[in-house]
Amino acid sequence: MAKNPTKIPVSDLKQDPSATLKRVRKSKGPLIVTQRGRPAAVMLSVDAYEKGKQEREILKLLARGEREIAVGKGFDLDDVLAEADELLSEA
Repeated sequence: MAKNPTKIPVSDLKQDPSATLKRVRKSKGPLIVTQRGRPAAVMLSVDAYEKGKQEREILKLLARGEREIAVGKGFDLDDVLAEADELLSEA
């Protein structure tokens, strides 16, 4: 089960931005910045951002593949696996 993201008021960010950035880098998840008690922004470490970006790209490719399969477009799995085996044996 996913844990709840940490929340901090924008005033904490203003008072000690360095400590907040350190906290973001140390955490593996998002840090929600609130303003007047309401979520205003999300902060992520660069690593977490890059990982999320890669995961979204993979999901887009999978969704595209599913659409191609649904309309009968794409490549035969056996052909793809044979090509992959060939490429791996060359390396």
